[in-house]
Amino acid sequence: MRDAIAEHISTTRNIDVSPDEVVVTPGAKPIFNFVINASINEGDEVIYPNPAYPIYESLINFVGGKSVPYVLREEKGFRFDLKEVESLITPRTKMIILNTPQNPTGGIMTEEDIAGVAELAKKHNLMVMSDEIYDRILYDGFVHTSIASLPGMKERTIIVNGFSKTYAMTGWRLGYGVMPKEYATLIAKMQINATSHATAFVQVAGAAGLRGSQKEVDAMVEEFKKRRDLIVSGLNTIPGVSCHKPLGAFYVFPNIKKTGKDSKTLADILMNDAGIACLPGTAFGKYGEGYLRFSYANSLENIELALKNMERVIRSF
Repeated sequence: MRDAIAEHISTTRNIDVSPDEVVVTPGAKPIFNFVINASINEGDEVIYPNPAYPIYESLINFVGGKSVPYVLREEKGFRFDLKEVESLITPRTKMIILNTPQNPTGGIMTEEDIAGVAELAKKHNLMVMSDEIYDRILYDGFVHTSIASLPGMKERTIIVNGFSKTYAMTGWRLGYGVMPKEYATLIAKMQINATSHATAFVQVAGAAGLRGSQKEVDAMVEEFKKRRDLIVSGLNTIPGVSCHKPLGAFYVFPNIKKTGKDSKTLADILMNDAGIACLPGTAFGKYGEGYLRFSYANSLENIELALKNMERVIRSF
């Protein structure tokens, strides 16, 4: 498994990765857990996106670190302002967390964004944890760029990835981290003492996925693009709702502020009155207020039904 991952990352990121720089875990979450526990001491500051995958903020706070959010704003395509990020750096800053393509917004970081973060990391001697689990799910000609590929960044970057998204292996629980060798040795000890290893036959399947034909992945992304276009156009016809078109992942993050309902209230109404499961934006941090997250990893027929039911319920108030 580690051989296959090293081959894959070396090829796709254009960097030399050896198997002893890879740690395999049951899902990607343990990598976040082990790295934060191994890296962040009480009072250390970690800059992370908000709204974002909630485990970032949760783990930083859990170990006694200080979580410092940078805000992903709709008007910037849910990218971030590099000057704002730089303004958050203090002598206690130890790490920056990146996620591109991004959960929950579907936003991406451009090559310019990533290069800017790399310069900040080198200037201030910061580690970077780069969550790249949606790296294959991109639209409209965009290609993933890993910050680890940039000069001077491999030695200060932890790439986090897995098989749940690209290979639809969610329940199989298989993830990995790619990091400097001395770090991997430590993280592997934590992994061994926590879970022993990822399930053996699942690792065989993961290696087969990486080394096999990628045609099914490409076909899946084309299907996701159709679903994205349908849900975005449909949401933009519903009163009080507007939706930015995401460039990656399989989520939309529509703005629902003009409905007059807060995120949690509207999510509950949609569940109870329309049979639609979604998450309030606040599930991803305080700056998610005024938004909902929908996954479009579903059929076109179900998406159409959901849009119809959502419009009916919202028009009722």
